[in-house]
Amino acid sequence: MYITTKYINPFTDFGFKRIFGSEESKPLLISFLNDLLPIEHKIKDITFNKNEYPGMLKEDRKAIFDITCKDEKDNIFIVELQRAEQTFFQDRALYYTTFPIQEQATRGKWNFELTPIYFVGLLNFSVFPTDKAGFYPNYLHYGQIIDKYRNEVMYDKLTFIYIELPKFQKSEKELSNHLEKWLWFFNQLETLQEIPEVFKGDENFKKAFHLAELAQMTPEERTTYEQNLKAYRDYINTLDTALQKGYEKGIQKGIEKGIQKGIQKGIQKGIQKGIQKGIQKGIQKGIQKGKEEGSKQKAIEIAKNLLDVLDNETISKKTGLTIQEIENLRK
Repeated sequence: MYITTKYINPFTDFGFKRIFGSEESKPLLISFLNDLLPIEHKIKDITFNKNEYPGMLKEDRKAIFDITCKDEKDNIFIVELQRAEQTFFQDRALYYTTFPIQEQATRGKWNFELTPIYFVGLLNFSVFPTDKAGFYPNYLHYGQIIDKYRNEVMYDKLTFIYIELPKFQKSEKELSNHLEKWLWFFNQLETLQEIPEVFKGDENFKKAFHLAELAQMTPEERTTYEQNLKAYRDYINTLDTALQKGYEKGIQKGIEKGIQKGIQKGIQKGIQKGIQKGIQKGIQKGIQKGKEEGSKQKAIEIAKNLLDVLDNETISKKTGLTIQEIENLRK
C-alpha cells in the first residue's frame, strides 16, 4: 500500500496507541485526561497497566482495552477509541469497568473500599441525539450514578466520559480551549500536511505531531501501521456496505408496507363509501317506493268510488290503473 499522507490516522489501533499509549507519549495522555477532569483531579503522573484482563472463570469472556493506566492517587483510567458504532456500546463500557473493580478485591480481610475508575470513550459516532446549543457542549458527556430525586451524585467512584467526535464541528479559528484542540487534532490529523499555527506554541502538541509523522517511523512500524490501516479501512467499508444494504432493504420494505397499507386503506375506504352509498340509495329507493305505493293506494280509492258510475275503460283512464286491476276491484 502506498500512503501519501504525512500523518497517521489516529483512529487506527496503531495510531491511537502511538499518540497516547507509550512511555514516550505519557505527557500527551496526561494532558488530554486533565482537560477532561475537574480541576481537583489533576494528574501529575501515570503508570500504564496491562491491557488484557482474563475472566474470573476459564469460560468467561476476557476484556482487551486500548489503554489502561493509573495515576499517582491510584485512580484507574480506561481510555477507549471506538471507531464505529456499536449497538450496546454503553453496556460494553460498563462491562469493561467490572474487571478493574473485581481486581481490587484483596485476599483475606477487606472492607470493600474501591479505587475510583474513569472510563473515557473517544467515539467516532454519536450515542445520544443532538442537543440544542446550551451551556455544555453537546459532544461531551460526563456520567456518574445520580440520585434522581435529589439530582445529586450518589456514587462518585465510577465515572463515564464520552466524547462524540462527529458532533465536534469547530474550525481551527474557533478553537477556544485545550480540549477542543485535542478533538480538532483527532478529527483533522490525517488530512494535514503541516502543523497549524494554533498548535505551534504547545510542547505537547509539537510532540504529538512528531509522533504522528510517518517519516519518524521505523520500517517495521511503517509495515505494522499500513497493515493496521488496511484492516481499519476494510472494517469501515464493510460497515458502510452493510449500512447501504440495510438502507436499501429498509426502503424496499417501506414501499411494500406502504402499498399494503394503501391497499388496506383503499379497501376500507371503499367499503365505507359503498356502505354510505348503499344507505343513500336505499333511502332514496324507499322514499320513491313509498311515494309510488301512496299514489297507487290513492288511485284505488278513487276507482272504488267510480265503480258504480263509470265503465272499466273510463276508470282506467282517470286513475291510471289497469283494466285487470279494476275488474279485481269489482269482484
